[in-house]
Amino acid sequence: MNNRPLVSIITVNYNQSVVTGELLLSLRAITYPNYEIIVVDNGSVENPDHLKESFPEIYLVKTGENLGFAGGNNFGVRASKGKYLMFLNNDTEVLPGFLEPLVEMMEDDSTIGMVSPKIKYFKNPDIVQYAGFTKMNPYTIRNSGVGYLQPDNSVFDNISQTEFIHGAAMMVPRALFERVGHMPEIYFLYYEEYDWCEMFKRAGYKICYHPGSIVLHKESVTTGVESPLKTYYINRSRLIFTRRNFSGFQLIISLLFQTIISFPKNSLVFLLKGEFKNMIAYWRAYLWNITHLKLRL
Repeated sequence: MNNRPLVSIITVNYNQSVVTGELLLSLRAITYPNYEIIVVDNGSVENPDHLKESFPEIYLVKTGENLGFAGGNNFGVRASKGKYLMFLNNDTEVLPGFLEPLVEMMEDDSTIGMVSPKIKYFKNPDIVQYAGFTKMNPYTIRNSGVGYLQPDNSVFDNISQTEFIHGAAMMVPRALFERVGHMPEIYFLYYEEYDWCEMFKRAGYKICYHPGSIVLHKESVTTGVESPLKTYYINRSRLIFTRRNFSGFQLIISLLFQTIISFPKNSLVFLLKGEFKNMIAYWRAYLWNITHLKLRL
């Protein structure tokens, strides 16, 4: 008799049904006996219905518009029933036994609020993308990935508490999703999972890394070309994170650093490289924060 808790696997699709299908194919091989799969179509232009035809075991739900990373995942939670919520980027693939270690960890320790597996690169599976995160630098609002771009070895095989989970693969108990709050949707892209971790830590829960679970991510090992879209959202979100998670003197120092040092430096770099569209996107990110002094939660 199966007495394992139900896990809701949630993934968001946006005009990438082929990639999403590859994830779903890998999920057919998992060994955990009690799960459901929620595929959220986040306002795709292409028709995603063939995903349901090819994978009748999934629940396909449609937002009708692009709600962003957080909004799409939150939408999926509303269609789910599991005790645990397993959020997976659609450009990941999983190993057959990836769920068991995460569920067992959650079942054994109710003080854990979030856990991410070891994440490696799909095309370079001997290279680590994620084995935890360092603290956020209070001035630059950047952090570092433990193991990032390093060959996988026993150093990264220890279960540990960490500062942040990884948005590509993260498990959260439904009860805490409801108690602590959903993923903040103000970001749209970037920093939302960092902010979510801060919410969980303030509520007294631990953020953990479990190397016994492995997920492969199709993100390139080499740094991709910056786009105006990425430049806009990552800088807009960095400032939002600062404003939502710092206060008093620390907030003042951080904003001064980003305005007096980072802003002119990065603007000059874009200018010298001739990346005028990125420069304008960068300015727009700052302008958005200036014109939205009162943030919604």
